[in-house]
Amino acid sequence: MPAGWIRFVLSVTVLAAVAATPLAQARTPDAGAIGSEAAPGLERYYGQQPTWQGCGDQILDDAQAQCANVTVPLDYAKPDGRTLSIAISRIAATDPARRRGVLLSNPGGPGGSGLRYMATTQKNLSADVRAQYDLIGMDPRGIGRSDKVSCAIPVPSILFSAGFDTFGYARDATLASALATACLTPDADKIRNINTRNTARDMDVVRSALGERTLSYFGASYGTYLGSVYTQMFPERADRIVLDSAVDPDRIWVGHYQDMGPINEYALDDWAVWAARHDDEYHFGATAEQVRAFVTDMIRRAGAHPVFSVSSTYLVDEHTVPLMIFALLANPQWNSRLADVVRIISDGANGVPIDLDDLKARVTAAVPLEAASLAAVLCGDRAAPRDPAWYLANIEQARATQPVFGAFANNITACAYWPDPVEPPTEVRNAVPALILVSEHDTRTAYQEGVALHHDLTASRLVTLAGTRIHGAFRVGLSPCVTDAVNTYLADGTLPAADLTCRPDPGYFPR
Repeated sequence: MPAGWIRFVLSVTVLAAVAATPLAQARTPDAGAIGSEAAPGLERYYGQQPTWQGCGDQILDDAQAQCANVTVPLDYAKPDGRTLSIAISRIAATDPARRRGVLLSNPGGPGGSGLRYMATTQKNLSADVRAQYDLIGMDPRGIGRSDKVSCAIPVPSILFSAGFDTFGYARDATLASALATACLTPDADKIRNINTRNTARDMDVVRSALGERTLSYFGASYGTYLGSVYTQMFPERADRIVLDSAVDPDRIWVGHYQDMGPINEYALDDWAVWAARHDDEYHFGATAEQVRAFVTDMIRRAGAHPVFSVSSTYLVDEHTVPLMIFALLANPQWNSRLADVVRIISDGANGVPIDLDDLKARVTAAVPLEAASLAAVLCGDRAAPRDPAWYLANIEQARATQPVFGAFANNITACAYWPDPVEPPTEVRNAVPALILVSEHDTRTAYQEGVALHHDLTASRLVTLAGTRIHGAFRVGLSPCVTDAVNTYLADGTLPAADLTCRPDPGYFPR
C-alpha cells in the first residue's frame, strides 16, 4: 500500500475516533391560513417573519440581495426539540405592482450552497419573469450558512473509484467504513436529519415565512429530486415548477450513480475526439483512440506513483483521477480545462513536481460540494446495500464496457455503513404541472432519468436539449429554445403544448 494511502487511512481512523431595511415590505402571513396549514406543534415555525439585512457577500450585494434566517426543527417529529437556522436570500421583483410571488431555487448537489444561485441564474430570466418574482436563494439544512454539518476529517469527497483490482476495492471498503464513522461521530442526530424530505419541509416553512400561499421553484440536478419530493409532499402549495437535469426518484442514490457509468464513457470518447483535434497543443494523440489510451495509461501511472498532500488531504491516484475527469466532462466548454488537468496529472505521475492546490481548485470549481452534507443526503434518503461483495460484483461486471468509470459508478461508499434512514424515501407519483429539462447526453443525470420523472409527474412537459453532453440546459446563450420555454412558463404559466426538442446554439461550444 502506498505511503500516502497509509497516512490517509490512518488519519481517517484516528480522527474518526475523536470525535436592517428590507428591499420590499414582506407580506404578513395570514394567521388563519397558517393555523390550517401547519401540522400540530409546527405553528411557531410557520408563523415566523424573517428579519432582512445585508448578506455580507460580494455577489449577493452586487445583486442587491438581502438575507435572513428562518428557524426550523431539526426533527419535524420533535418540533419542541433542537432547531436549525436556514439561511435565505432575496432579490426583489423589479415591478412590485406586478409581483405574483416567490421563485425559490436549489443548485443541486446534494451538498451545493444555494444562497447565491439566483444571483447568477437571473441572468437568463426574462424581464417579464424578473418583474413578477422575488428570487429566493437558500442554503439547504446542513450546508453553508444553514448550520453546516462536518465530518471528523476534512475530506473533499466520499466518492472514489475502486481502482484496478480486489485489493484496490478492499481499500475503498475500509475507507468507506472509516468515513461513515468520521461523519457520524461529531453529531449523529444532526447529520441523520439532513435529508431531502426534511429539506422539502424546510422549503414549506420558508414559503410560509415569506407570506406566500404557494411556491414557484427552479431546481437543477439534485434540486430536481428535491423539487419533485416537494410536489409530492405539498402538492397544493406547488405553483410553477421547473426541473433542470432531472433525477429519477426511483433511482436514488445507488442506481443514480450506476446510471452515470455508461454516459461518462460516451462523454470521454466525445472529449477524446476534441483532444485529438488539438494534438499539436496537448500531445495526447492524433486520434480519439490514442487519446483514450493516453488517459487509461495516465490513470495506471497515477496508481503506481500517487501524489498526496497532507495539508489539503488531496490524493492523486487510481481512486481519485477518474472522478477528476468525471467532474470536468459535464460541459464541453471545460474541454481545455480537462486537458490541462490531464496534463498536470500525467506530469505528477511521471515524477514532475505539481501544484496540488492548483489542481484541486481546477477540479472542485466544477463540483463545489460539501462532503459531509453530500454523505448525509446520499446516505439519509435511502438505505444502500450493506454487502461489500455486491458492489465488487457490479464493478467487475462493468469493467469490460466501462473501463474508466465502471469502478466509480458501482463503487461502495460510506452509505453501506450508515444507519438506516430516519424515514422511508418519497415515492413521487402526482399530477402537479412541471417543466422538466433534460440534455440528451447529460453526464450527471442520465437522459433516461429525466424521462422517468416525466412519466411520474403526469402533468409535466419534457424539453430535451439534443446533441450535447452538457449538464444543465438552462444557461445563458446555450439554447434560445430552452430559455424561451422556461421564461414563458414562469411568466404566464403556459407549458409547451407537447413535449419539445431543442438544439444548442452552434456557437456555444468550442471547436
